[in-house]
Amino acid sequence: MNEVLSVSNLKKTFKLSKKQQRIRNLNKPVITATDNVSFKSYEGEVFGLLGPNGAGKTTIMRMLATLIKPDSGDATVGGYSITKQEQDVRHSIGFLTNELRLDDYFTPNYLYGFFSEMHGIPKEKYMERKGMLFKKFGIDKFAEVKVANLSQGMKQKISLVISIVHDPAIIIFDEPTNGLDVITAKVVTDFLLELKAQGKSVILSTHIFSLIERVCDRIGIIIDGKMIVDNTLAKVCNKKTLEDRFFEIFAEVKGGLAL
Repeated sequence: MNEVLSVSNLKKTFKLSKKQQRIRNLNKPVITATDNVSFKSYEGEVFGLLGPNGAGKTTIMRMLATLIKPDSGDATVGGYSITKQEQDVRHSIGFLTNELRLDDYFTPNYLYGFFSEMHGIPKEKYMERKGMLFKKFGIDKFAEVKVANLSQGMKQKISLVISIVHDPAIIIFDEPTNGLDVITAKVVTDFLLELKAQGKSVILSTHIFSLIERVCDRIGIIIDGKMIVDNTLAKVCNKKTLEDRFFEIFAEVKGGLAL
């Protein structure tokens, strides 16, 4: 298999205000979000980054998407360095985060056109792709409705669609089903399987065991900013459920801490 993602010793720290220190019950002004994280992902597979809230998943995904720079380490995405070739990385990937906020004033039609033009896609070509995606996700009936008047599930679908207007080969999704109702979550999950069937390379972060079990080929388990396990789903589970294996690993890392 061809390697599409290689992460090498990514480290990221953040400074905390005194208020943040009090909230986190910390006596130091710096927190390590990711601690020398390394892993690889390959062409045509779905790699799942699994961990509890605050483990460092979103920080990793934002570094891979070049939204923030690592303190040290590097990664190549599609052969491009996230620290030296940021623009090439951005053109090569689709990136979806639940932190994306769509402007309430705009419509799905406008947003799709805007992001397509940003990627330099000819109008005839993007109109054809828009028709297909809007129909698939049921956006077509709401194409001229302002974002402010749409449901949270519909906003998530629009966010997903505009993240892949340029039909990227590598797709990075941060918590793609977080906060969605069961119907919308299934639509998104089914689409992940479609992308996989098309030979796309998908990297997703989540804390949802069932999503990992359904779509992922390989997984990395991250706890307290450290990559604890990185292997195929079958080898990580070792004939147990992913949930059981995760909590076994979590207890080992935490020194037998009762859950």
